[in-house]
Amino acid sequence: MSERLKAVVSGASSGIGRATAIRFAAEGCDVCLQARREGLLHELLAELPPGDHLVCAGDYSDPAVCERLAALVRERWGRVDVLAGIAGVYRTVSLLDTPYEEWRAVMDLMLDGALRLTRAVVPLMPDGGRIVHCGSILGERVEVGSSAYAVSKGALNQLCRALALELAPRGIIVNCVAPGFVDTPMSVVNGVNELQTDWFRQNYVDGHHLPLRRAGRPEEIAGVIWFLSGPDVSYLTGQVITVDGGLTITF
Repeated sequence: MSERLKAVVSGASSGIGRATAIRFAAEGCDVCLQARREGLLHELLAELPPGDHLVCAGDYSDPAVCERLAALVRERWGRVDVLAGIAGVYRTVSLLDTPYEEWRAVMDLMLDGALRLTRAVVPLMPDGGRIVHCGSILGERVEVGSSAYAVSKGALNQLCRALALELAPRGIIVNCVAPGFVDTPMSVVNGVNELQTDWFRQNYVDGHHLPLRRAGRPEEIAGVIWFLSGPDVSYLTGQVITVDGGLTITF
């Protein structure tokens, strides 16, 4: 019987991160659950099938949190086979008027945090490991109010490409998954779930902008992340894989 894979999943308290942790555990992996909300992580832990699962709560843009995670994983597991970086935050901002510190906070989490976590985990990763970060279709597009989020996701795309180059000599595969509309708590902006608005229904369900005419489910994105973490992805690296129901192939 082969040894169980060890996977670190950030953003595991809700949405795509939670679905990814559930999928990895269902596939027989030991999972380290990482996110800011410790209570939700322990609730998820209680739902997972038995395994040597870990919980490391905290904001992973904080270097101390990443150091604590690395120490925990080193002590309990000794290695990490897969890093799935799913943590994210969306804040509506004005590019010119929002205080710089507030605008920059999104970048600190989603770009700097992703890099800090990667730096913490890679020394524990055997040759041939897998890294998947979660971007967004807004990494190549933008809408009013999304500048901080879109810029950070565009930078994350480049981070994954750069990591793919630098880690290629060790056979570590690095890719990014870019979801479109997905039914998660991040769909709620300023107290309104955009997936339940007339705007979404008229443009994407009844209209022609979204060929599959519905938002994605977190489990569907988790399935792609699982695939990108597996043995069949041995000659695919440095890529941004769009998972959006066809949204970006039409206009």
